[in-house]
Amino acid sequence: DWQEFVMRMMYCEMLGHRVDFGYIHAVNMGQRTVLGEKRTGYLAASLFLDANSELLILLVNTIQKDLKSANSWDVCAALSAVTRVIGGETVPAVLKPVRDQLTNKDAHVRKGAVMALQRFVHKAPDSVEDIGAILKRTIGDRDPSVMTAGLCGLVDVAKTDPVAYANLVPSLVSILKQVIEHRLPREYDYHRTPAPWLQIKLLKLLAILGHANQRSSEEMYEVLREVMTRADMKTTIGFAIIFETVRTITRIYPQQQLLTAASDFTSRFLTSENRNVKCIGIDALSAIVQVNPEFAAQHQMVVIDCLEDPDETLKWKTLDLLFRMTNSQNVEVVVDRMTWFLSSTKDDFLKKDLVQKITSLAEKYAPSNSWYIQTMNFLLEKGGDLMEGEVAHNLMRLLAEGASESEEQD
Repeated sequence: DWQEFVMRMMYCEMLGHRVDFGYIHAVNMGQRTVLGEKRTGYLAASLFLDANSELLILLVNTIQKDLKSANSWDVCAALSAVTRVIGGETVPAVLKPVRDQLTNKDAHVRKGAVMALQRFVHKAPDSVEDIGAILKRTIGDRDPSVMTAGLCGLVDVAKTDPVAYANLVPSLVSILKQVIEHRLPREYDYHRTPAPWLQIKLLKLLAILGHANQRSSEEMYEVLREVMTRADMKTTIGFAIIFETVRTITRIYPQQQLLTAASDFTSRFLTSENRNVKCIGIDALSAIVQVNPEFAAQHQMVVIDCLEDPDETLKWKTLDLLFRMTNSQNVEVVVDRMTWFLSSTKDDFLKKDLVQKITSLAEKYAPSNSWYIQTMNFLLEKGGDLMEGEVAHNLMRLLAEGASESEEQD
């Protein structure tokens, strides 16, 4: 059985044993008419061959033939192989037949063609000059899977030139509204959540297009608020959608009411007993605070309590957030908590990071010289070997200035 033989070769190759004597059999199997054997041949060839392989020419000929086949399954198998084995130099050989499949009646074929063109752009950025126009057309495709494939490509190309795709915002907002209103087939639901990965991809794209663009941002305010309201906070995927919505809100042109709503939803993350949810709550609040630091005050004590959690990742994230949240009004509370944490931790890397953070906050926001000296003395006691020499020099200079002033008064 040649199919079994090729599969065993793949296993040996993955274990690190060269089986180049059998590469030709994988290429020949891609020419078989039985779909299972053809797909096995393409899979093996994608594992065995690289861009410099002499056998790649034979495989390209097979792919070209299958791309022109009337059998949709053969075309899908060829499109799947294209994304894995075609390099930048061989893109022109298959570009036209792949483009022709964009109008195929089968949605699976159209989806595969869109994904193949995206791969071509990654391999050779100038190979598909009108990739933007092609991806824009996929937004109006009647099949959600093709539309989702197009969105993945749009997220990549929009990063380079958001202005060129800003006119898509009304269409994207309309699609997102249809999704959250359960207008897509139920087969796209996950834990009663309508097409969650499509929602997340749409939110990512809206965040790119709305950045520093007030007009585009205003068109999406309403739907973003509705996405958060409709999300199911009893499921993990619901938390994921809300988190992505919060990130989108913090990246587009800011609106106070929307930021307030995002802050309210973030508070539920922070008070959750699930540590993973707490972690993304810390990330969400960090994004909000960067846009408007005023929202830090209402969550300050909840964030500080996260330092007592045994999860190390959560502690690190909390310390970073506290550092960004600190101002002249809360510096004493935050530094007091950090110094307590410095006394209790045994992690040398965490100690060094804490010493640096406390030092920076004390030098920037110290309410008085006495408080600063007291804080620095504590750091010298608990982590003096981790402090920079310049910090100790500044402390000694401050003490000397204080002593000279006392002598003058006497």
